Amino acid sequence: MSYPFSQYQESADYITSRLSGFVPDIVMVLGSGLGFMGDIVENPVVIPYGDIPHFKVSTAPGHAGQLVCGTLAGKKVAVMQGRLHHYEGYSFEEVSYAVRVLKLVGCSTLIVTNAAGCLNRDWDVGDIMLITDHVKFFLESPLRGENLPEFGTRFPDMSKVYTPALRQVARKSAAELGLPLREGVYCYFPGPQFETPAEIRAFRLLGADAIGMSTVPETITANHAGMDILGFTLLSNMAAGILDQPLSGEEVNATAEASRGKFSKLILKCLEKM
Repeated sequence: MSYPFSQYQESADYITSRLSGFVPDIVMVLGSGLGFMGDIVENPVVIPYGDIPHFKVSTAPGHAGQLVCGTLAGKKVAVMQGRLHHYEGYSFEEVSYAVRVLKLVGCSTLIVTNAAGCLNRDWDVGDIMLITDHVKFFLESPLRGENLPEFGTRFPDMSKVYTPALRQVARKSAAELGLPLREGVYCYFPGPQFETPAEIRAFRLLGADAIGMSTVPETITANHAGMDILGFTLLSNMAAGILDQPLSGEEVNATAEASRGKFSKLILKCLEKM
């Protein structure tokens, strides 16, 4: 399906009506096991996805499925506690629907996070990677269908999806915290099955450092809408074939829980500098 602009506007108008004059500047999309950032928002207004017209509901484990609006580190934010995935049965347009809605609400910047497998043998589980670029392995685009000029041009440039100035903010923030920060390319693989060792070997040859099942549909949509984008990956497990052990969703969530302290410090420091 293709959403008309009027539906995006209806969703945005509902959120605006719940916020009583509060206008968020930054939307944060939180990945598997990372939803705790929404719990520390000050003066929160919590809106379940199911209450918002035309929104879909998260079904993935560890995703609360609600929008939390308020302040973090002095910045006005809209925190998405949970996201939609293509593997849940949603179209790419449905997966990225909220990004366009929050653009209409007032957000000009997207901070996107995920927990993903590590392809780089020199890195460790629990490291945080600053996303510098991405590779997508799916045929369709969230921009497929009629272009909505209210958001952007028919053929958007993808040369600098992850805003260089915000990447510099992340580097400075990590340095001030004494936190090691990896930098690399995120590869999107739709799932829900984990990748095979042969696929991982292929993606490594293509220059990928991390691989996961989210993020890229949202960033394509945000880039199309002219938003600034900052992306982080928590390296939650070594990708298939690197270690002689099976992969599991439980491992992903356990690593995210163990890393929540340093992850939240980095995000908050970045917000302070934005």
